[in-house]
Amino acid sequence: MAGIDEVARMAGVSTATVSRALSGNGHVSAVTRQRVHEAAQHLGYVVSSSASGLATGRTRNVGVVIPFLNRWFYGAVLEGAEHALLAHGYDLTLYNLGGGGDERRAVFEHFLLRKRVDAVLAIALELTDAEVRRLHALGKPIVGIGGTIRGVRTLSIDDHELARVATSHLIELGHRRIGHIGGDADSEMDFHVPSKRRVGYEHALNAAGIRPDPQLFEAADFSIPGGYRAAKRLLGDHRPTAIFASSDEMAIGAMLAARDLGLSVPRDVSVIGVDDHELAEFFGLSTVAQFPALQGRLAVDMLMGMLGDAAEHDEAAHIPLPYELTLRTSTARPSDQGATSA
Repeated sequence: MAGIDEVARMAGVSTATVSRALSGNGHVSAVTRQRVHEAAQHLGYVVSSSASGLATGRTRNVGVVIPFLNRWFYGAVLEGAEHALLAHGYDLTLYNLGGGGDERRAVFEHFLLRKRVDAVLAIALELTDAEVRRLHALGKPIVGIGGTIRGVRTLSIDDHELARVATSHLIELGHRRIGHIGGDADSEMDFHVPSKRRVGYEHALNAAGIRPDPQLFEAADFSIPGGYRAAKRLLGDHRPTAIFASSDEMAIGAMLAARDLGLSVPRDVSVIGVDDHELAEFFGLSTVAQFPALQGRLAVDMLMGMLGDAAEHDEAAHIPLPYELTLRTSTARPSDQGATSA
């Protein structure tokens, strides 16, 4: 492989100029920068990240901490973040913190503090004050996705509003007996997503003069099998004419349960979820899309701005993320038969 000396000779400049041109640090004229890049490309020269790190104090690596890897939503956020980091010329080091407190302490007390990363992206993790202080003490920018974290720039969806919008759609169609598949105390997540979505569901009912019925709530674990089991219970003696599920995976489970019970969606029961899962269109599922890949990209854009401007490191701000009601074939007005049997 060619070395920096060969690139310098071909471009007719010093090795220091080659370093500045390829790293983007320091002033180099546009013409010279182009000549250096052409020489490097011709010779197949690739900048050593370790050497560049020694010169700039940067590793061009971002640490990403995440609670789960085996759930679609988190994987979609991570994929969006990864694509954005690669576009900016950054690698990522992934830390899956689903294993418990010991692993989390090891990551925040050792790995992230060894200066192996330039910045930290926390996906759906509520960082503690102590964790934030450790990272700020080393000058590492932090961006969080999922909810407000004191002293950290964050992006998040209004989970209360997502649930209210989904439930209001069912009410506007004429449904009065609306079931909810959400989370319980055992499935509570950071930022209290299940609780906020249940409150949003109840808020929509109350605003329409409908009293929330505890018999129309079933807890699940935000998975397709969990949604299936919950819907089997919900579609029993107190069958609703519609179901709002706090995630698309649980909504898909509910649609499968309805089918196995001999019910038609949406003729006998309407179903709506949250996410816009990759399978939602296939199942014709109405949902409130929250664009997880976009969330990852926006978080990386924010991090890149912070890395480029040290003055932004201490600025904590909360940025709301977009969402959109996406209607497909799983929701409709209640049929006379469904309304009578409810």
